[in-house]
Amino acid sequence: MDLNSPLFDRIRIKSSCEEPQETKGPVCDHPSCKQAGEYRAPKGRDREGQYWRFCLQHVREYNASYNYFAGMSDTAVAAFQKDAIIGHRPTWAMGVNASGQAEGQTAKAEPRDWEYLDPLGVLRGQDFTQARARRAAPEPKRPRYTGAMRRALDILGLDETADGPAIKAQYKALVKRFHPDANGGDRSFEERLRDIIKAHDTLKSAGLC
Repeated sequence: MDLNSPLFDRIRIKSSCEEPQETKGPVCDHPSCKQAGEYRAPKGRDREGQYWRFCLQHVREYNASYNYFAGMSDTAVAAFQKDAIIGHRPTWAMGVNASGQAEGQTAKAEPRDWEYLDPLGVLRGQDFTQARARRAAPEPKRPRYTGAMRRALDILGLDETADGPAIKAQYKALVKRFHPDANGGDRSFEERLRDIIKAHDTLKSAGLC
């Protein structure tokens, strides 16, 4: 082999020292990690809708140790799991009339260290005697709702019995819940927020709130 051949002058060796490329997009939230944070991981209870951004290695470590019920008592965990079966809605045994209580009695809610998003107080304990009296009284004549108005109420999670103050309270609660500022800057709820605002504008134009 002729090592002085001019062919050797044309051979180029690729350098092994390449400049590190800058990470595009969000960086991993794990301390001292500079990898791309391509994977979302929930921040946990009471921070629903908020997420950490991790690389593949650290999202696996986080998921392996993640516990939604951390900090809750065994009683609260059992109550949460029981309510999850029925979608966290009140229910009664078959054949039991929840309003058929003795006069003057008030339904008692079990204490929990977690709470529903229930701005109208529908799921909390209430005086069923008063509720029965309200049902016995003649209901005021309600306005007729168009299809657009019914859809707007449905988007806000309300029905045709909702009055102006209830609509305003529900609207404020939903905006606060889905606004990016309340979700660590996460803009994945923007479309839902636009629907809520549009629904409120529809009801406001109809004079319901």
